Amino acid sequence: MELLDRISSHFRDSIAVKQQSAEELPAPIHRAGEAMVQSLLTNRKILCCGNGGSAGDAQHFSAELLNRFEKERPGLPAIALTADSSTITAIANDYNYNEIFSKQVSALGQAGDILLAISTSGNSENVVEAIKAGHERQMIIVAMTGNDGGSIANLLSDQDIEIRVPSDRTARIQEVHLVVIHCLCDFIDTQLFGGDTL
Repeated sequence: MELLDRISSHFRDSIAVKQQSAEELPAPIHRAGEAMVQSLLTNRKILCCGNGGSAGDAQHFSAELLNRFEKERPGLPAIALTADSSTITAIANDYNYNEIFSKQVSALGQAGDILLAISTSGNSENVVEAIKAGHERQMIIVAMTGNDGGSIANLLSDQDIEIRVPSDRTARIQEVHLVVIHCLCDFIDTQLFGGDTL
């Protein structure tokens, strides 16, 4: 029974963090969605980055935009900076692992583009460097973080948006990040192509 209780506790903890997030995060998610929609309407694109599970989230988001989310519609321009292993390993080998995203942002980013920067701790050095490069390219940053926002929270400008999950557990933060990604995809689809009621 102890292991069964442990399994159940994961569900209870996840529900509790999601309930708190449902109270705290709709406003920043709305702001982030508006920024993304405006960027896409002006023929800009969304670059996404993160490490580990957050890399998976970055690719998940870009796949939902490039292909489709829940409705038939044209593909939207999004690039996961985590997906090109040749580029990532070349940068890490020739320069520094902390530059694997920032060099891509500097090469691909343009003013008015969005950088979706994902870090559960808010302290991932390569994501921090990507944000700095995004600012140099006059991009808008949407940062998905957790805990206290880490060093990323202090880097953001007034035009940037932080979506900070109220938890210090990586698994709980990642679970809410996935919900946030789906909220953003639905927001973009609804604003650009009209939406059915939930």
